[in-house]
Amino acid sequence: MTSIEFDQKLAHLVQEALAEDIGDGDHSTLSCIPASQKGRAVLRIKQQGVLAGVQVAEKIFRLVEPDVHFHQHKQDGQHMQNGETAFAVEASIHTILSCERLVLNCMQRMSGIATLTEQYVKKLQGYKTRILDTRKTTPNFRLLEKEAVRIGGAVNHRFGLYDMIMLKDNHIDYAGGIEAAIERAWTYVNEHKPGMKIEVETRTLEDVALVAKVGRGKVFRVMVDNFQPADIVTALHILSDDFETEASGGITLDNIESYAATGVDYVSTGALIHQAKSLDLSLKAQIRNG
Repeated sequence: MTSIEFDQKLAHLVQEALAEDIGDGDHSTLSCIPASQKGRAVLRIKQQGVLAGVQVAEKIFRLVEPDVHFHQHKQDGQHMQNGETAFAVEASIHTILSCERLVLNCMQRMSGIATLTEQYVKKLQGYKTRILDTRKTTPNFRLLEKEAVRIGGAVNHRFGLYDMIMLKDNHIDYAGGIEAAIERAWTYVNEHKPGMKIEVETRTLEDVALVAKVGRGKVFRVMVDNFQPADIVTALHILSDDFETEASGGITLDNIESYAATGVDYVSTGALIHQAKSLDLSLKAQIRNG
């Protein structure tokens, strides 16, 4: 995804999220703060981890008030400690208060994902294997969850159903088998989406052998799903170097090194996102005396 595409998707996310939160007006703010009043607030860190979402926070504020003054103290991807500040923002108080919860929701969630992702990435040090995320994301929040994975040091898999062909078990069963699914997908790519990549999920070593036989030159990556590490080693021998390889299913912090030791190119897990816990951050008014 290009930076322009990211910004376009983020703008849509922010508009929808603010509309959901503000409705016909932030009446708490409207009732007691003059519209012309300016203010300053700081993002305070209250829990250690990997910081994520600072650039997103700035974009959120600027989408509401383009001329805000945003002073960044820490970078996305840096380790953070309780008591530090991530940024300060100077803007209309109405802007600060209307954006506060959205900024915190995004940054707390993103920082939790980046922190957990880094833990997985550290387990792979010394191995060639890299970790991928999945489509097991929160509806309408995938953009920022996957961005947090990237900040944490892992690799984004396909963003959605539209940017890669991935023939999973249900596709294969409905199509009448692996060979039929691959042939139909290859024909579709040539006729409608030249250059689009095809990945195939396998459930047995027999499946792997069949993909190796009929998929060369058509399939770019083979997923071995719910294989034990010993069977992955066998699968990699069958596939040789003609395909990228991905292991998936049941991969955790406790066993990920045993999968990496097989030599598989990638491991993928939805846990990076759906098991991450949001970290504690707060946005506090900073009142200047005198």
